[in-house]
Amino acid sequence: MIGKISGKLEYRSTDHVLIDVRGVGYVVYCSDRTLAALPSVGEPVALYTDLLVREDLLQLFGFSSLFEKEWHRLLMSVQGIGAKASLAILGALGAEGVSRAVTLGDVAAIKAAKGVGPKTAQRVVIELKDKAPEVMALGGTLGEAMASVSGEEAAADDEVIEDVARTPVNAGGASAAAGAAAAASMSVQADALSALGNLGYGPADAAGAVAQAAGEDPEADTSELIRAALKLLAPKG
Repeated sequence: MIGKISGKLEYRSTDHVLIDVRGVGYVVYCSDRTLAALPSVGEPVALYTDLLVREDLLQLFGFSSLFEKEWHRLLMSVQGIGAKASLAILGALGAEGVSRAVTLGDVAAIKAAKGVGPKTAQRVVIELKDKAPEVMALGGTLGEAMASVSGEEAAADDEVIEDVARTPVNAGGASAAAGAAAAASMSVQADALSALGNLGYGPADAAGAVAQAAGEDPEADTSELIRAALKLLAPKG
């Protein structure tokens, strides 16, 4: 199983890239969002990958984070969701957006992805809602992987550097800021989810409250997010 690739970006198309790893070229298919975040041709690049194996096909799919890769794996487990539909959903919403949509039962958000019908979107929410809290908890580990190195260091050390939400290279300094903000947001949500679990709330209820609170105040820190989630979980009436 090929789990990650680090090399030089040789070519990019509308739905895939070619990455040169020490003379061997790997064709890797990515979502629109991930493609937009990749550097220019000729620069070092690193992606987590998932290998699809069939009798007549070997296909690699690339992801900017383990969080995104895990959602791809879960989406592919839903009947009617193939690799193309999974990438369409991730491209439209991003891994964090998929997490929020599934947790809150937002079928309309899933349906907005190209090629995903209402029945399929409903199956995604129903089948994955109970699994969303576990995936959201991965956010706590993502920030630890947000080490930033220069292209020369990446090429020399052959390390895979996880840039959770890197923006297009032309965006300049905004790229690092966006990546750090996304990592911080996921880490805060994971910490809040853990705290609510320690207080005795069920994973599904806690995840729903955290996702809703984070959507209402994306810049909330851990304590603010916990307080907001507790208010949402408080008995009504």
